[in-house]
Parts: sequence; structure tokens; C-alpha cells
Amino acid sequence: MYPFAGMDCGPGGRGGERGPRARGGFGRPGGWQVDGLPNADDAASWFAGRLPQGWFTSVDVIVDREEITVIGTLAEDATDAAQDQGRIARFRADTRAERIAIAQEAQARYGRKVSWGARLGTATEIFTHVSVPVMTRLKQPERQVLDTLVDAGVARSRSDALAWAVRLVGEHSAEWLEQLREAMSEVDKLRAEGPTL
Repeated sequence: MYPFAGMDCGPGGRGGERGPRARGGFGRPGGWQVDGLPNADDAASWFAGRLPQGWFTSVDVIVDREEITVIGTLAEDATDAAQDQGRIARFRADTRAERIAIAQEAQARYGRKVSWGARLGTATEIFTHVSVPVMTRLKQPERQVLDTLVDAGVARSRSDALAWAVRLVGEHSAEWLEQLREAMSEVDKLRAEGPTL
């Protein structure tokens, strides 16, 4: 894990207010952005300009509220899976100090942790990632679903079972989720263009 200075990047709570009525309805006002969190719409462009030439042939930059994940494709020069993995490991070791410096600059700019990964051939490795606790309240039927996954050995705990269920939904609803993100982005653009109160 990189030695980043601690920053509170999550949504700040309002003292004493709870539930959808306290927030003025369901959902988060203002789309998925959190008040006080820097806009990261230009993160992909910033990394494209900041990353040293020759590191990657292409780069994927994935942004959420807590983390920016940068996954680069290395130039093809390996011939099998083991060589791919070895080349990724060499890249990780050789670029560690420079990646840390770039990550610290990005954290100062965007208020989010930066995680790195690389791919080559069929091999993809994420070097680090942020694991964020998410609290929720579940009724008995929902808890029974998680307990069934645990009892069947699919997951080690309720937490693992919930993460597994979220991954499953993400895999099977990827197209719908992407359409939803695009629609939210358009709403945010229209809101930004509206009159200021």
C-alpha cells in the first residue's frame, strides 16, 4: 500500500440527520458526486499527460468516490503466460518510486487514492486497491441469502457473500449500469448549465 497522507474522501455525514427524509428524498442530491470532493472528469486526460512515455501502449482510468485505478497495457514482448507475469512483476518493481510520486500528485489534485495495475497478453494484475467498508441493514430474508452462500462455501463470511453478490450483479447488469452512469452524467451536465440560485 502506498504511503498516502490521510484524506477524508467519503461523503460527510450531517449531525443528527438520518434516513431519506433528512436528506430530502431518496438518492443523493447532485448525482453521484459528493459535496467537497474534487471533480475527476479529466482524470484520464491528466494521467495521459502525466505518465512517462513508453510505460504503456494504452491506459484505462477508472474513477469512483474513493479511488482512481490506473491499468496500463505493456508493450508486447513476452511469449507465454509466465513471461507475461514476469514482465508485469518487473515493471511493478522498476517503476514503484515514480508511480508513488505520480499517485501523490493525483491524490492532491483529485482527493482520491490511486491504485495501479498492468496487463500484458492474457495476464492482468492489480498491484494495490482500496477496500472500503460499506454499512447496510438487511432484513432476515436477505441475511438468509448471505448465510446460504456462507454455509455452501461460496463465501467465507457475510461480508464476502455481499461482495460476491455485488460482483455478480455487476457482471450481469454491466450494460444497464453503464447506461445509468451515462444518464446520470447528462443530468449533472444539465444541472451545471442551469441558473444559479
